[in-house]
Amino acid sequence: MKNPWEEIGLDDYENHMKLDSVKQLQTLNSMMKAQFDEYPVTTAMVLGVAGGNGLEHVYGGKYSTVYGVDINEKYLDAVAARFAGMTDSGVLKLLKADLISEPEKLPQAELLIANLLIEYIGYDAFAKVVSAVNPRFVSCVIQINEDVCNWVSDSPYIHSFDKLEEVHHQMEENELVATMNAVGYSEKAKMKERLPNGKALVRIDFENEVLN
Repeated sequence: MKNPWEEIGLDDYENHMKLDSVKQLQTLNSMMKAQFDEYPVTTAMVLGVAGGNGLEHVYGGKYSTVYGVDINEKYLDAVAARFAGMTDSGVLKLLKADLISEPEKLPQAELLIANLLIEYIGYDAFAKVVSAVNPRFVSCVIQINEDVCNWVSDSPYIHSFDKLEEVHHQMEENELVATMNAVGYSEKAKMKERLPNGKALVRIDFENEVLN
């Protein structure tokens, strides 16, 4: 059975995310700039890269390699077209993978970025991904909903996301921290960006001090 994310069109996803009533595409873009800039690393991996929002902040020669991972091959094709210069130079490497069943396919990277991703694979699968990638730093963005019955904001595109209910997990900050502690990562920083409709994006960063 296909993962629901393999059937959601990129245009529907991005047009929904950038609506003024949702404002997640824009907010995530600025949060990703901070994620890429924050740590003294040269390799990074973006899980659930979708259409590549935020990849334009990989600049200035800081990164030798950035991996973009997604389950949807059409999303990866769009990223390759949008960031042809980065793929042609070898800095951006794209990888199709099912993070739940194929964590062993993932290469290692110093920084792991997982934005609005853990909700769709669950804590246990994410812990296995982290162990496979073995990053020094992990930076996650999760969505916190005051209205747990409506975790997808209303929009003209909402029915494109109907099947996501099958794979969605409600996120709790404390549960994520406990999951990361269990695989050797301690909380390093936390910040919140408020969104319309009673939602917020919470960024939590972790560090594995053994790899320091």
